[in-house]
Amino acid sequence: MKLQQHTYINGVWSDIASSGIKNKDKAGLVLVFGNADLLTQQANFDFLRNQYPVADLVFASTAGEIANGHVLDNSIIATAIAFDKTRTRALSLALGSDCNSYEAGQRLFEQLLEDDLCYLFVISDGIRINGSDLVSGLNSANFDNIPITGGLAGDEDKFKSTATGLNCIPGEGNVVAVGFYGKNLLIGHGSIGGWDEFGYERTITKSHKNVLYQIDGKSALSLYKEYLGDYVKELPGSALLFPLSIKNAGNDMPLVRTILAVNEAEDSMTFAGNMPEGSKVKLMKGNFGKLIQAAADASEISVGKLNDNEPDLVILISCVGRKIILQKRIDEEVEATGDVFGPGVSIAGFYSYGEITPLKSDTKCELHNQTMTITAFKEL
Repeated sequence: MKLQQHTYINGVWSDIASSGIKNKDKAGLVLVFGNADLLTQQANFDFLRNQYPVADLVFASTAGEIANGHVLDNSIIATAIAFDKTRTRALSLALGSDCNSYEAGQRLFEQLLEDDLCYLFVISDGIRINGSDLVSGLNSANFDNIPITGGLAGDEDKFKSTATGLNCIPGEGNVVAVGFYGKNLLIGHGSIGGWDEFGYERTITKSHKNVLYQIDGKSALSLYKEYLGDYVKELPGSALLFPLSIKNAGNDMPLVRTILAVNEAEDSMTFAGNMPEGSKVKLMKGNFGKLIQAAADASEISVGKLNDNEPDLVILISCVGRKIILQKRIDEEVEATGDVFGPGVSIAGFYSYGEITPLKSDTKCELHNQTMTITAFKEL
């Protein structure tokens, strides 16, 4: 595997980490993460297309970019990949009346499924999607538990509009999936939150998909506001500081869910993933040390699945809620991953509205919020 990374900062494109793509026509895939306003500029699309004329260009807007061991804002990080023995194929679907979130996941997986499919990378719109349904669709035909990782695009902390796309200027409502094929690619993945649960365990008593109305027979929004205190005035953004831990029936491993929107008129909250009735929930809050340590632990898990091989490339997808709570210490969670992987490994990523990865090896993928999710790649 050969790599070339570029950043766009303050109006200037620069080359950073490289392992030597001498012939740009050999690059088959370019992952492009950046500020939505910059990604939708024709000049930036043209620059990347001119650099890599035959590659699939995959775009995702972000709530912050990760490049060269640092967290950036109002920038672009582009990672071009030229595989030696691995083949890739990318597809995109637009959400709409003829394609809902579940169908998008199902169709993309089925269309990319081949005998030698070894991994799927998924990037989705972060607002117009039901992430749980997308993941359910991806899993519906994944009988061999082929690893699937990725994330939902971001929009800083605005929660208004996100942009994703394949081989075109990105826009709203798109889901992009990239299939990786062959026997020479090792994939390691890890995902940990590091949040502390507090308060009583409660039961969801009224919900519809990802819209939550009642907990323990009472208004969930009113209950939530009691815990937020002065942060109420800053909803929905402040809700990122206090996610919910949710444990569904038949699943002992809790997932984390964060709020995307609040509807005062309907007395409801919309989450990034489904909130099934009967599920058990607890409020959560951040602990700086545990959040940063979680990033290191997720790194250890991912690299541990590479059979003692150093990764060629690592993709970090972390939640915008972590960025908001860590503030000036946000670089520390990225630095914690770098301490595990070492200085010679190329790292790129972004801050998201949701993360997609299996919790364990040989299991189906899940939608996560408020985690640091890591995918490590090694081509043999």
